Parts: sequence; C-alpha cells; structure tokens
Amino acid sequence: MTLVSREGWRPQGIDNLEPRAWEALRESGESVLVTAGAGAGKTEFLAQKAAFLLQTGICPAPRRILAISFKRDAARNLSDRVTSRCTTGQACRFDSLTFDAFTKSMLDRFRKAIPDPWMPPRDYQLIMPKRQDFEDFLNRHRLYGINTQQLEKAIALKELPLAEDQNVSTRAVSEFWQENFHDLGEVRLSFSMINRLVHWMLRENNQIKIALQKTYPFVFLDEFQDTTHAQFDLLNTAFHGGPAKFTAVGDDKQRIMGWAGAMPDAFEQFEQVYSARRISLLSNWRSHEDLVAIQHIIAQRLDPLVELPVARGVRRVDGDISAIWDFPDSRTERQILAGWIAAEVRSGSVEPHKIGLLVRIYANSVEDDLTPAFAAEGLRLRNLARDIEGISIQDLLDEELTGLLLPLLRLGAVHKNPLDWDKSQRNLNFMYRIDSADHASRDRKQRKLQDFVRTLKRQMREQPLTVDTAREMAIAVRDFWGVDLIRQVFPAYRREQDFDRAWNGFVALLIECSGMAANWSGVLDEFEGIGQVPLMTIHKSKGLEFHTMIFYGLDNRTWWSLQPNNREDLNVFFVALTRAEQRAFFTLCRERGEAINWLEQLLVPAGVRHIDGTTLL
Repeated sequence: MTLVSREGWRPQGIDNLEPRAWEALRESGESVLVTAGAGAGKTEFLAQKAAFLLQTGICPAPRRILAISFKRDAARNLSDRVTSRCTTGQACRFDSLTFDAFTKSMLDRFRKAIPDPWMPPRDYQLIMPKRQDFEDFLNRHRLYGINTQQLEKAIALKELPLAEDQNVSTRAVSEFWQENFHDLGEVRLSFSMINRLVHWMLRENNQIKIALQKTYPFVFLDEFQDTTHAQFDLLNTAFHGGPAKFTAVGDDKQRIMGWAGAMPDAFEQFEQVYSARRISLLSNWRSHEDLVAIQHIIAQRLDPLVELPVARGVRRVDGDISAIWDFPDSRTERQILAGWIAAEVRSGSVEPHKIGLLVRIYANSVEDDLTPAFAAEGLRLRNLARDIEGISIQDLLDEELTGLLLPLLRLGAVHKNPLDWDKSQRNLNFMYRIDSADHASRDRKQRKLQDFVRTLKRQMREQPLTVDTAREMAIAVRDFWGVDLIRQVFPAYRREQDFDRAWNGFVALLIECSGMAANWSGVLDEFEGIGQVPLMTIHKSKGLEFHTMIFYGLDNRTWWSLQPNNREDLNVFFVALTRAEQRAFFTLCRERGEAINWLEQLLVPAGVRHIDGTTLL
C-alpha cells in the first residue's frame, strides 16, 4: 500500500481546506480542540484528518482510529466519507461509532472481565427507559426523596460497585440495579448502566485498557459539546495517561443535551485534562451570507466574542429568506402552511424532502394535526419519529444494515444506477476487507455481485409487487451478505436480538411501503422518504440540513422556557435556525400562544420579517 508524504498529502474529494483547518489537521503530536460553528464542515474535516493520518502512515497498520459521534447518522456519514476517500485497507482501520455503540461493543466483547456478581449474560435485554418508567419505579419502591431526572442522572454517574451509604440517591440507584439485574428473571441494561459496567471493567482490568490504548493511537470526538460527565469519565479511564491523541470537534452554541447530563464546561475540561490546543474554524459551507448574518445575531447572544463566520454558501432564492408567519388560529395555520409548501413544490423551487418541518416536541401529535391539510394539497408528511417494530424511522434509515441492503434493492429496481453500484462495491470491499491492490479478490467478489444483481433484477421485474415479494426481496439481499458476516463485521449486531431489531424494522417498513407505490423504484422512494416532507424534533435535526427550514410553533407557550437567560433553550433555537441552507421560517399561532417579544426584538432588525401569515397565498 503506497503511502504519501506529509508534505505531499492533499485533501481527498474536495479542492482545499481553510488555513485553520489545515493547522488542526496536521496536528498529530498533541490533542486539539476544534471549535466549529454551524455549517463549518466538522464531519468533512474529521474525514480529511482520518485520510491524512491513514494515507501518510502517521497511523500505521495495524493501528486504528476510533471516532465517536453522538448520533447514528453522524457516525454513518463519517464512516462513508472515509470509505470514499481511502483505500479499503485504510478505511477498515477507521472505527466510526456512537458512544453507546462503543461502550456496548466493549461490554459484549469483554463482559467476562466484569467482577461477579455483576457480569451480565450474553443475552441481556437492552432497555431504553423513559420518564414514566422511572416514575413508576420510584412509586413502586416508595422512593419519595428523589425525582425522575435526579434518578436518571444518578444511574449515569454513580460508580460500580455502589457505595454502602444510605442517602436516598444511592439507595434508589441500588434498587434500580437490583430490580433490573436480579429480580425480573432477566438482566435488563440501559446504555447508562452499560457505561458504568464498562467503566468498572476498565478500572479493574488494566490489560483491556492497555490493549485499547495500543489499538487506538488517535481518537476523534464529534459534537463534543454534548459529552456527559459519565462519558468523559469513561474516556479518561480508558485513555488518559496513555499515548492516544484526541481531536475533539464541537460548537458550544449548539449544546442541546444539558437535560441529558451534557457537561456545561466540556471544552474547558478537555483543554485542561489533555493539554489541548484550541483552533476555531470560520467558514460556513451550508448557508449563504444573508442567512449567516441572521444566525450570527443569535450566536452573539450566546457568545458576545464569537467571530463572524465566512459564508461559503450561494444564495439561490429570491424574496424572504427568513420570516415569522403570524396566524390567528391553528386551522388557518395548517391550511396555509400546506398550501404554501404545495405552491413551492409545484413551482419547482424546492423538492418536498428538502423542506424540513421541525417541532420542539410531540412530533406524533403534530403529524396527526397536519396530515389532513397536507393530504388535501397532495403532499405527504414523513414523521421520522414514528416507531416501526420498536425502532424510529429516522434511526432505521441510519442503521448499518439499511446501508447494506438498500443499495442492492436499488440496483435490482433500476436499469442503470451508478451511485448505488458504487455504494455496493464499497460495501463489498469493506465487508470482505478487500484491499485495492488485491485485484483477484476484488474481481471475484465483483463477479459475485454482478451475478446476484442480474438475478435480482429479473425477480423484481417478473414477480408481482406484493407483501410476500417485498419480504422475499429483503431476505434475498440480506442473504447475499449473510447474517453471520453482517453480525461479525458490525459490533452493534453481535447479539442476535440487536440484529433482529434492525432487521424486523427494515422488513416492516419495506412491506408498508410496498402498498404505497406501483413499482419497486417507487417503493424504495417511499422507504427513504423521497417526495415527502420530513417532520422531526429539533434534537433529531442536529447535524442535518434542509434547503428550506420551517419551525412549527414559535410562541411563548410552546417555548415557555425560552427566556433571555436560559442558554440551553436558546441553543436549541440556534440549532433550528442553522439547519437551513437557503431559507428559515417560523410559524406563530395566536390560538396556541403569543409572540416571544424579546426574541423578535433581536431577529426583526436582522432581517427576519414578522408578517401576517394569511397573506402568504
């Protein structure tokens, strides 16, 4: 495998990097904290730094790079970018995982190193308790000196083995572990509990920690502003004092996970613990200059010293780029909103799936309210928060399994499809670890892929589109890879029930979509949400971008906590505003609540018009 000199290395797939990005990329001798605002290209920067470290031999084989993201789609996106910029031999040494997936893979691999009686069985049940579950637990155990939020945070923070003191917090956590680990006939673990088990394991077994440090001389941390105390504690236990160099990337103005325990001073803690250099990126590659100027007003409210980003996006729309649409009642709001979107789509200004409809909370309720009005205009609403077989549609679309199966189905459904052929070839090389220099193995596997796609095309063309054939085609593409290989390659699927969760969701959604289209291409468009307006909560929109962003519900009742001194909610608002490439609009319904006057006093002078929504059509 030919290596490139450090001086001769050039960015892969893009023309160049801004000077500060070059500085942060070339830094491999010490840890670095890269602060980068909305649209700064944080994922692209990390992909380029991975390529630099792998292609110059700074991270030599068999050493690997560990990249930890906080969302599945971010981890998948980063992995895909590295795969497309590096040879297979290099890309397979890049492990891009969510924090939960990383800790779970550690537990599944090394669980036997956990001291008895806390070693979980292989078939433990993964749980994701919600507020009501914690409330029910507290009531059952008559624990009245602690609330649900305090309990959730205590489970995430208290080290194992638990102390023997009898304060209500420790007692509640002890009872929670006892119930879920011993009393229910099966071991049930949340990701917070898994974190604590792995943390204990690393403290008790120095050999595992040494092996981890030898494996990963470089660690990337994406969206570092949302790191929790427990996650940072585990990272320090695993890597602090070792040779690993960290590259942490984030934006303190986008810290929206404080409710889940995100550290309020994550950047300062990282700089202190790892003696990290701080480098700030200035470019905004997502939004155009007029939109960046509006975003900067909110950014200054969050950080008066923040530098004005350099807008790299190009404005491609006329008229308002941002406005607050004021409606007298919810019925008028729904009808005009649907009518406006329909008119934009019919005019060719924007495709439905490139209009992001963001809500603060309760996406399912908003879907119920908006669907009839959208349907009357010939529009489809895609609620990405909706669960199907126990997994949300948004999470399902980000699953590694979906990334394997969907391109194959696309190849079977469409006559010529170079994009999905390229994806499938990359998947083939990745799954079988085929090096680019190994021409014989590559050609042999490509012939296998060509033969399979040829057969799949014939089957999808000749068989009627039914529920049964949808299931059959899903099984066919799954079996092309083989369940054993999939579970071997992806740590998240090592346990059968974790693979089954993703598989059952995939099949259920494919079957559902098979009844909504006349041909296979249409079915797969339905599956991916093409031609549908995506609906999601702000927290789920993090890291995404839309041509046009519409925030549904900017009023003082929906946003009762959005006050001038409430930084976290202002961060959430800032995240919503920065999802937009071209336009950002907000709806205000007087039936739901009144205007947030202090916020409008910031936005209106910056160019966000407050207009009568009934005049839109």
